[in-house]
Amino acid sequence: MSRKLLHSVTNTNGAFVRSESKFRNFITADGSSGFPAEAYRYHLYVSLACPWAHRALIVRSIKGLEDIISCSVVDWFMTDKGWNFTDKKDKCTLDTVNGKEFLRQVYEIASPNYDGRTTVPLLWDKTKKTAVNNESSEIIRMLNSEFNTFCPTKEQSSIDLYPEKLRPQIDDVNSWIYTDINNGVYKSGFARTQEAYDSAVTALFKSLDRVEDILSKSRYLVGDQLTEADIRLFPTLVRFDAVYHGHFKCNKKRIIDYPNMWKYTRDIYQTNGVSQTVDMYHIKWHYMYSHESINPYRIISVGPDLDISEPHGREKMKS
Repeated sequence: MSRKLLHSVTNTNGAFVRSESKFRNFITADGSSGFPAEAYRYHLYVSLACPWAHRALIVRSIKGLEDIISCSVVDWFMTDKGWNFTDKKDKCTLDTVNGKEFLRQVYEIASPNYDGRTTVPLLWDKTKKTAVNNESSEIIRMLNSEFNTFCPTKEQSSIDLYPEKLRPQIDDVNSWIYTDINNGVYKSGFARTQEAYDSAVTALFKSLDRVEDILSKSRYLVGDQLTEADIRLFPTLVRFDAVYHGHFKCNKKRIIDYPNMWKYTRDIYQTNGVSQTVDMYHIKWHYMYSHESINPYRIISVGPDLDISEPHGREKMKS
């Protein structure tokens, strides 16, 4: 991120402010929304580096929807023109749906006068040739509940990451984890004043301590069942020690310094469908090479060496 772009996402107090997602339509199994759940109709634009897009990739994989919902992966390097497509780098792809060079051009198909930020994930309707949604929290709920007919196994169709009886608890956990942790690392890393940084990083580690306490008593964030709360937290945790700790100055502690949280991170990673969505090369090179305002010489750090496949033992826990 250039200094010019950094200034565009921070307020007058030097604090990072995340823009709201612009496309907020919803796919429904019964088609009542005007966007019916259908096989092969929808397409995801993602970055393997982006934690928000990572959520969508995890749910798509857990539910077995990779063949039902196609996907394009942008270049890990974000230029001043935003995300672009290439097939010259490992695991990056061209835009196989709209044939565009930049993601902004895809947004402009849906909204010719679009002047917002071009973010991932973006869920695209190939039939209507328009954007459905670019809010990750809503996309994962669609993938969780509206495509069950198309899941390849009964086990995958029965997975419910947002069960009705747990929704109040999930919503509560999501709220403070988003504010203080998911977005908190960005508020720390992109702060332009000491005051803004101190405020963000203090709230971040206070909430990480809170997560550690919860995980000392239960396997998952909401009891003994994997929920969307876990899917939303994991992308931040898996990036933390490699990127956020040094690059974003979130260096009071590492995730491996939290015994329960580190085991929990390994637990989620080793859940069926998750590990294949994690690409540390894309993650490290995106942040450290794209954020020129933070890392002007674009030097990519060598570590850390972490064994995320090490047994975690949390399957023995009872809430």
